[in-house]
Amino acid sequence: MINLANIITTVRIVCSVVLLFCPALSFTFYVLYIIAGLTDMIDGTVARKTNSASEFGSKLDSVADFVFVVVCLIKLFPVLDIASWIYVWTFIILLIKVSNVISGYVIKKKFVALHTIMNKVTGILLFILPLTLSVIDLKYSAVVVCSVATFAAIQEGHYIRTGIIWR
Repeated sequence: MINLANIITTVRIVCSVVLLFCPALSFTFYVLYIIAGLTDMIDGTVARKTNSASEFGSKLDSVADFVFVVVCLIKLFPVLDIASWIYVWTFIILLIKVSNVISGYVIKKKFVALHTIMNKVTGILLFILPLTLSVIDLKYSAVVVCSVATFAAIQEGHYIRTGIIWR
């Protein structure tokens, strides 16, 4: 379904893919990173304001979020001095999120993507994190982001398994 909100979401996917070819933490990287982040903040609002919100748009948004996060991990992990405990914690969060996707599919017989408040807070914190690297030591900001992301992932799994769906 082609509409303005889905076009904005698609721009996030395109920016994410182009990020793969930019040097990490370069000016171009940050410009594309901020554009991608802004599209994430406005696509849902545009969909609601233009009465074009749809299940397809929600799924496209989740795919765009996933692509953006994976690309950022691919670009940022190699250039940052990341303690091993951050890798382990991030992998545990990833396992919980994958378990949620599988559980959602098994229970609902379809892809389930919950846009909970805590998932949105996690997204905001993840977006801000690379922009703060020059002023806040990663080991401190990682504790905050990983704590919130862990809670969000566990909450999402609980909502999926109990049938509670908050938007």
